[in-house]
Amino acid sequence: MLRSAMFVVAALVVLERPAAAYLDPGTGSMLLQALLGGVAAVGVIAKLYWHRLTAVFRGKPQGSKR
Repeated sequence: MLRSAMFVVAALVVLERPAAAYLDPGTGSMLLQALLGGVAAVGVIAKLYWHRLTAVFRGKPQGSKR
C-alpha cells in the first residue's frame, strides 16, 4: 500500500505540467465570504436549538420550561 502511494506521488511529480491558471483577488474574497457564512449559519442553528442542547446536559425533559 505504501509503495503504491509512493509510486503515485512520484508519477505526479515527474509528469507535472505547467498550468495556465489564474486566481484573481475576487476568488479569495468569495472563499472567505463562504467560510464566514458557514460560521454564521452554525451560530444561528446553535442559537435556535440552545434550550434543547442545554436540556440534554441538565437532564431535564425537552418540554419543560424550567
